[in-house]
Amino acid sequence: MISLLIVDDHPVVRDGLRGMFGADPRFEVVGEAGDGAEAVSAAERLRPDVILMDLRMPGTDGVAAIKELAKRGVPSRVLVLTTYDTDSHVLPAIEAGATGYLLKEAPRAELVRAVEAAARGQAVLSPTVATRLLGQVRKPAPALLSRRELEVLELIARGSTNREAAKRLYISETTVKTHLLHVYAKLGVNDRAAAVAAAFSLGYLAPRD
Repeated sequence: MISLLIVDDHPVVRDGLRGMFGADPRFEVVGEAGDGAEAVSAAERLRPDVILMDLRMPGTDGVAAIKELAKRGVPSRVLVLTTYDTDSHVLPAIEAGATGYLLKEAPRAELVRAVEAAARGQAVLSPTVATRLLGQVRKPAPALLSRRELEVLELIARGSTNREAAKRLYISETTVKTHLLHVYAKLGVNDRAAAVAAAFSLGYLAPRD
């Protein structure tokens, strides 16, 4: 029998999951929680085989709870069950240590199989999430920026106009614009602000004190 902890801030969702799994002799619902902090406390006390974890909850969210569970050495497998499948939700949850990621729209049979697989320590991903993660893996790395492109981008990040950057680097304003176009193409962006943000994210530029 697989023991379950259900974590969701909506009582009606918890009731539905409890009714579904409680009626199946293969599972035992040992507890519920309405937020991440309550989930961590309950998981430490109950040590369920699998935690069905929502992500967006008031207070401590799902990702923070997953990180805290890993930090405290709680052995329970976490299966995320949410309505969100964007990169900003999927990747942090997987990186935090979730065993699986499923959407609430999943059919009952798929959810049951996912919980069983998670209990065995097997990774479980909904098809849309798997496709998204595969796309991340296959996405080519940005081309390396040249020394001059980095110099231009650093000046732009400091607030310089094209004319000011050209003056500082002793090149023409047209050349500055050309370098910026190359930077946009390499980073896959369309404007100065996005280029600077991407450069910081990729480590091309370091924050200044």
